Amino acid sequence: MAAAFALFIKLIPLYVTVALGWTAGRYLEASGRHIAGIMLYIVTPSVVFSGVMAAPLSPEVILLPFLVFGLCSVLGIVQLQLAKRTLSDGSANIIPLCVGSGNTGYFGVPVALLLFGEEGLALYIVCMLGTTLFENSVGFYLAARGRYSIREALWRVLKLPSVYAFLAAVVLNLAGAGIPDIFVPLFDNLRGAYSVLGMMIIGMSITSFRGLAGNMRFTALAFFGKFVVWPMVAIVFWWVDSTLLGIYQPAVHKAMFLISITPIAANTVVIATLLDTSPRQAAGTVLLTTLFALVFIPVMISIAF
Repeated sequence: MAAAFALFIKLIPLYVTVALGWTAGRYLEASGRHIAGIMLYIVTPSVVFSGVMAAPLSPEVILLPFLVFGLCSVLGIVQLQLAKRTLSDGSANIIPLCVGSGNTGYFGVPVALLLFGEEGLALYIVCMLGTTLFENSVGFYLAARGRYSIREALWRVLKLPSVYAFLAAVVLNLAGAGIPDIFVPLFDNLRGAYSVLGMMIIGMSITSFRGLAGNMRFTALAFFGKFVVWPMVAIVFWWVDSTLLGIYQPAVHKAMFLISITPIAANTVVIATLLDTSPRQAAGTVLLTTLFALVFIPVMISIAF
């Protein structure tokens, strides 16, 4: 319980940042849409690039992001089919982002550092890149299909720089290249901006704290997929690999489990805002899952670890 309480305290600053974002949107008329573009096209690719450049790569480690990406994609596509049968307000295409991804960056990284230390954090970041790839490819495509044709949606995906940043970093890392020292502070600052702006944009998207759940069917589907289905998949993978396959060490299993129990990614609000696809519904649901995770994550960690 001591570890659970320590995690609880560690997460409180994230909620203060959300409140600051709401204050900026409510009283300073700050534009979440403009910040969303900066996050998606500049800040996120920079964080992905620097994260991969710093990771110790091996064939097994390189496979991890694609393994997580595959799990996210399957979960997102399956949940989308269920959402289309349940929702009729045009919000169904946001469900894959809610279920498949997670707030693994500016929410998960502080928790991973607290749980695993610097060495375990590197493995967590590599796994985390799988959710980032999903958000910026399959997740973005499925969300865009709610408003655009297949051709237009694919074109928008091809214009996203995060996928290219990941591939470029893998090539440079394997070639033995590193980030020049003069640029290290820049990437450190961008990582800080990623954390602060990512949480603030949730608050900026909330014009009122009344009716945060919006469409209750949407909220229920998002909670079920994120906090029930994803953790069950992670537990099954943990059991299969530890008892039958023996490919990965326990640190990887714990990292994937942590990814599975993080709240819905703030980038869901970023993408919903850019595509103008139920952004208020997305923001309200993201905020609710973030509040829920304040208790859910410490409890689940104390049980699983």
